[in-house]
Amino acid sequence: MSHAKPNDPNLSPGSARIGLVLFVMYVLLYAGLIGIVLFRPELLSTRPFGGVNLAIAYGMGLIGAAFLLAIVYMIACRMVEGSPASRQAASSGGVRKKQHRD
Repeated sequence: MSHAKPNDPNLSPGSARIGLVLFVMYVLLYAGLIGIVLFRPELLSTRPFGGVNLAIAYGMGLIGAAFLLAIVYMIACRMVEGSPASRQAASSGGVRKKQHRD
C-alpha cells in the first residue's frame, strides 16, 4: 500500500482521472436533488418508500452514494496502481526516460 503525498510525482494520473469521473457522477446526483427542489418542490413531500418522503429518501441515497463511490474509488485506484504501466512509471521515478537511438 502506498502512502503518496499530494505533490508526489509518482501519483498515478489514472487515479486522479478516476476521482474526477466519480466526483462528476456525485455532482450530477446532487444536481438532481437541487433540480427537484428548484423546479418541482411538491415532489419532495411524496412518500414513495413506505412512509418516508422523497426528500429524506434522496438525502439518504446521496449519503449512500458517497460511500459507494468512495469504495469504487478505492478499488479502482488499487487496480490502477497494480497495473504494469503504473509499476513501470513508479520504478522509473514517475518520469518517462527518452530512449537513445544510435
